[in-house]
Amino acid sequence: MERFNLMKLSELDVRKQYHIKISNMVSAFENLNVSEDINRAWEKIKENTKTPTEESLGLYELKKLKP
Repeated sequence: MERFNLMKLSELDVRKQYHIKISNMVSAFENLNVSEDINRAWEKIKENTKTPTEESLGLYELKKLKP
């Protein structure tokens, strides 16, 4: 399982970079065509949110516990 490394948000430079990327992403949503299929629109939103977050914060993998 993958998770975002939220501890990086404690670094000021990372937090500023993330804020800029998310602001740009929100601006792009304003141009989203609302007449298109809702599932397609959701996939665009999800992917456009994940990409800047992954770029700014990175991912780490959680190890699954064996029963």
